[in-house]
Amino acid sequence: MTLKLHTIVASTRPGRIGPSIAQWFNDFAAEHGKFGPVLVDLADFNLPVFDEPEHPRLRKYHHAHTKAWSESVAQADALVFVTPEYNFGPPPSLLNALNYLSLEWNYMPAGFVSYGGISGGLRAVQVTKEILTTFKVMPIPEGVPMPMVFPNLENGKLNAPDIYKTSAAMMLDELHKWAESMKALRVPHKDSLQPKAQAA
Repeated sequence: MTLKLHTIVASTRPGRIGPSIAQWFNDFAAEHGKFGPVLVDLADFNLPVFDEPEHPRLRKYHHAHTKAWSESVAQADALVFVTPEYNFGPPPSLLNALNYLSLEWNYMPAGFVSYGGISGGLRAVQVTKEILTTFKVMPIPEGVPMPMVFPNLENGKLNAPDIYKTSAAMMLDELHKWAESMKALRVPHKDSLQPKAQAA
């Protein structure tokens, strides 16, 4: 069975360029061929600042937006976060989305496509990697940093230079190795996350 890779657009602000970059990466992952890629936009879930009354580990979600987000994450076998850098860290939309869930993140490998100015979003990536480990996510070293990305965008599309493609292929190869290795943990865990049928 083909492993499912979720490419998650981390920024939700108006005027963001994340969707263009994520679309390029999702298309590249499809051509790469080792994953079944799924493009996921955090903006589509309209997550407010964390508003669940019970701890996420209990999975007793009260709100439709949380249930939809939980279902989406639970379907993935691997993750790639497409993120900018805000003040040397990740966007608050990404931190908020991470904190909404707990068990759904467990036993998945994760990579990053980061973008922005001279740092290419790498400082945001390093902060997020540390947080991901608390969810039992394995953030891999390989990534696709895009410093000064703006000249590579034209009419809402990313014209990716070869270095982006080389980096993306390397990250996908490594991500697939980790996803295959973690499958023994992930598959039974995913089954346990499925909603239980109600008794008649």
